[in-house]
Amino acid sequence: MKKIIFVCLGNICRSSLAEGVAKSRVQELGLEVQVDSAGLSTYHNGEAPCHLSIKLAKKHGIDISKQHSQHVSEFDLPSYDLVVALDESNKQELLAMGLTNVKKMGDFGFDGKDVADLYYEPLKEDEVWEMISVGVEEIFRKYC
Repeated sequence: MKKIIFVCLGNICRSSLAEGVAKSRVQELGLEVQVDSAGLSTYHNGEAPCHLSIKLAKKHGIDISKQHSQHVSEFDLPSYDLVVALDESNKQELLAMGLTNVKKMGDFGFDGKDVADLYYEPLKEDEVWEMISVGVEEIFRKYC
């Protein structure tokens, strides 16, 4: 079974949304893929996704309200086939941990662009949705 984890700073906006989108597509497509998400910071550990991510997912028929933020230390990251960072800062931190299985979400159809953080840029929700939904499709096409 393939394993993919999405990583951002707090695991309450972007990576939790990516996890929800990916799990929804796994179910729809009948894929054998384990999908998780985590944050590089412990600041939001145990918290639900931010209200904007919950609202955005719900708008597209996906419920992420039951998720909760988890720190990357709770996962064996080298065991994942793919670790997907949501921005360059996240990618660099993951690479500094010695991981070799890291790509950036923007590498999947967006020329390496960072996914905007809804926590700081709430008006970019349409752009965030497009990057995550298209990125997830590209990841599944290439890795699954």
